[in-house]
Amino acid sequence: MSQVLHTPPPAPAQAEDDLGALAARHGLSVSGARPTLPAYVRELWARRHFITAFATAKLTAQYSQAKLGQVWQVATPLLNAAVYYFIFGVLLGTSRGVSDYIPFLVTGVFIWTFTQSSIMAGTRAISGNLGLVRALHFPRAALPISFALQQLQQLLFSMAALVVILLCFGVMPAASWALAVPVLVLQFVFNAGVSMVVARMGAKTPDIAQLMPFLLRTWMYVSGVMWSIDATLRHSSMPHIVKTLLEINPAAVYIDLTRFALIDSFKAHQLPHHVWAYAVGWALLAGVGGFVYFWKAEERYGRG
Repeated sequence: MSQVLHTPPPAPAQAEDDLGALAARHGLSVSGARPTLPAYVRELWARRHFITAFATAKLTAQYSQAKLGQVWQVATPLLNAAVYYFIFGVLLGTSRGVSDYIPFLVTGVFIWTFTQSSIMAGTRAISGNLGLVRALHFPRAALPISFALQQLQQLLFSMAALVVILLCFGVMPAASWALAVPVLVLQFVFNAGVSMVVARMGAKTPDIAQLMPFLLRTWMYVSGVMWSIDATLRHSSMPHIVKTLLEINPAAVYIDLTRFALIDSFKAHQLPHHVWAYAVGWALLAGVGGFVYFWKAEERYGRG
């Protein structure tokens, strides 16, 4: 009687090793696998033109259905400033003791709106663009960065209106205005970093977008948008830790630096000590930290 010999099937681990070796031999890799951080940065840089074009297209389409069109890019923050002036400047009297209160207020509203809008857009950067994420292969960080860039473009329209307001209130152009450029660059890096953090959170938990307006509103009220942090701290007996937190608040840092750059009556003594170090530190912490945090979940975006 003849014997039939059966070769036992390979163990699962051995089969996986064989398939891995076969894939490596033919240059194949896991679909959607997260690239290394340097490779990810190179991919992102290679798509810089897409990021810019996407941001510009989103900005152009933002008010396409409105009759006044792009006029709302300037009108919206101006109307917000008018409402805040009536409530805080007139009814609550926060304008007392603040020189050039209207330029002070409008500058604060415009700079705060840049941060607020960047973060709000970031919460939906992935969850609101799932069709694009699932259809095309590209570094997902391009989305929150493009939304932050869109808000920077929006801010530039608002800054043109701010210049007109400054001139109307007798604030003449000065060399210090050039300081606004590095401030806005640092703020953009900070905003993009925070946008990437909330984009990853919003991709996993869409309800973050519903909670974010309440958090941002609270942040706005403690950032000196409508009131002077310096004047309040000079006449307040609040604990030292509270004063320190108010001074190093990143939103307040970028607002105060922009006011210092543009408004003659806003002097250096009204800025916290080491304010430029805070501005650079917040930009690096949020920009680098947010980018790495977002990159770590790259392979999971759009998968459920």
